[in-house]
Amino acid sequence: MFQPVIKWSGSKRTQAVDLVKLFPKFKTYYEPFVGGGSILYPLKDNLGSAVCGDICKPLIELWISIQKNPSKLIDSYKTDWETLQKEGYRVYYKIRDRFNKDRSPEDLFFLSRTCVNGLIRFNKKGEFNNSFHYTRKGINPKMAEKIILEWSKLIQNVKFLNADYRESTKTATSEDFIYLDPPYFNTRGRYSSVINFEEFVSFLEDLNRRNIKFVLSYDGMRGNHSYLKDLPRHIYNRHVFLESGNSSFKKVMEKKCEIVKESVYLNF
Repeated sequence: MFQPVIKWSGSKRTQAVDLVKLFPKFKTYYEPFVGGGSILYPLKDNLGSAVCGDICKPLIELWISIQKNPSKLIDSYKTDWETLQKEGYRVYYKIRDRFNKDRSPEDLFFLSRTCVNGLIRFNKKGEFNNSFHYTRKGINPKMAEKIILEWSKLIQNVKFLNADYRESTKTATSEDFIYLDPPYFNTRGRYSSVINFEEFVSFLEDLNRRNIKFVLSYDGMRGNHSYLKDLPRHIYNRHVFLESGNSSFKKVMEKKCEIVKESVYLNF
């Protein structure tokens, strides 16, 4: 399995290859909730042009940093990582405070690689609030450099936008394709934003009117629990489930291990 360059809540890394198998042919790829960009990796050989967006500004700035100035990100991480090894956990919290003040993409990368299980979380004020992972040292700078440079090469044809899903997909046409992985309605508090359900349904209806194909990852099953959010039946043509391994969030927060099944909707 490939290594992520950005760790993000709700990552589709474990089912990315299976998701891509569902995708149709397209001219331009759109992903308005890009998060950790796990879908970009299995698309790398056939990506062409792409437009990826997110409402979280530091996240998009981090993607742009990886794309356009990877050496700065690599050097920053190496410096902070080495300081952490020498001075201990207080370095992490200093950098967390610094990120919450300045929203530096370099600081976000460092936090994502040294926080508890890489679970990036924000409070209601938009502040990063996960704790330091005391039993791990964080990814080694040499490995981080390798991963960053690999992803930098992969995303050179991607346009990154700090915008909501409607704005970042407004240029899509019937020749294009949109993959949607919005913040789930049953996991509040784990993402930097939430979306209005009725507005999102209207958006999907508009995509159908514009003859734009989409695949939507939307809640699902965890163990014996269903977290499905009812979508109007006219929105989609197919509904499938993809197994995505165990819930890392549940494992960390409640010490449980439960199989997760991704709920996926297709309008074609």
